[in-house]
Amino acid sequence: MHLKGVSPPTMTSTNTGQTRPALIVHGGAWQIPEEMHPDSIRGCRVSARIGWDILKTGGSALDAVEAAVRNLEDDPTFDAGRGSVLNAAGEVELDAIIMDGKTLNLGAVIAVKHVSNPITLARLVMTESDHNILVSEGAEAFALNHDISLCPNWDLIVERERERWRSKDADEDSSADLFPQHPGGTVGAVALDAEGHLATATSTGGTFNKHPGRVGDSPLVGSGAYADDRAGAVSATGEGEALMKVVISKLVCDSLKQMTAQEAAETAIALLSERTGGQGGLIALDNNGDVGIAHCTPYLAYAYVTSDGEISADIEV
Repeated sequence: MHLKGVSPPTMTSTNTGQTRPALIVHGGAWQIPEEMHPDSIRGCRVSARIGWDILKTGGSALDAVEAAVRNLEDDPTFDAGRGSVLNAAGEVELDAIIMDGKTLNLGAVIAVKHVSNPITLARLVMTESDHNILVSEGAEAFALNHDISLCPNWDLIVERERERWRSKDADEDSSADLFPQHPGGTVGAVALDAEGHLATATSTGGTFNKHPGRVGDSPLVGSGAYADDRAGAVSATGEGEALMKVVISKLVCDSLKQMTAQEAAETAIALLSERTGGQGGLIALDNNGDVGIAHCTPYLAYAYVTSDGEISADIEV
């Protein structure tokens, strides 16, 4: 089992009494092909910069994570938004969640097919409805009612994924071990703003060749993401069926009361492997801005912002 993490600098309070902002993004934990490493690193770096530009000027953690994830959804490198994997019917189906650590409010959308930025729709569900989750056609009707234009499903499909789907029946191993063979580039971001508030966002196209209507961990509160100002914020990625069994994001947040962010991240990933045999990774911030990054997959794409505003991005192995 791979169980690795990085230890970025601690983000502590400033001498003005405000919190020093912090931000981490991820581009998925999976068997990232070597030829995709440069684009994965670049995409995470750009999204971290976008989120950081909001935080450093006093913007909210919610604005930062939404903007960072929107950029990752727009980047066809990742399994989110445009460029997502196709389901068994040859369509893109998207899930997303966003959560506010100050209020515990959240919004999620599931199985939308005609929305290019589901993370923005998820935030509208949180702020403009009485609900936490909307699905499929109902979520898309809500989008139209709130001035989000729908797009044809084919506009979300890139040639790389179209060719993978067409060749799936010729791949003898595809049905036996889909997770390592095909992209699992779920994306996410966690942030702490200058007011001390936390937020998280996660977005995904799910697993390759999934049954239409399948839902993984990503849009489920406590599994794909969780944020609580009293503890921390987490975004998870990997095999959704395994991650949801241990409610991994809430597990990390609860653990932050007894251990560091890095220890909590590593402990949760170890439990995931032990109890489910599944593969996954996560990024975490505690409410002091300390960072945790861990995974039991071959690779994890990520970027974080150091205390001096520099962006550090890499493929963790």
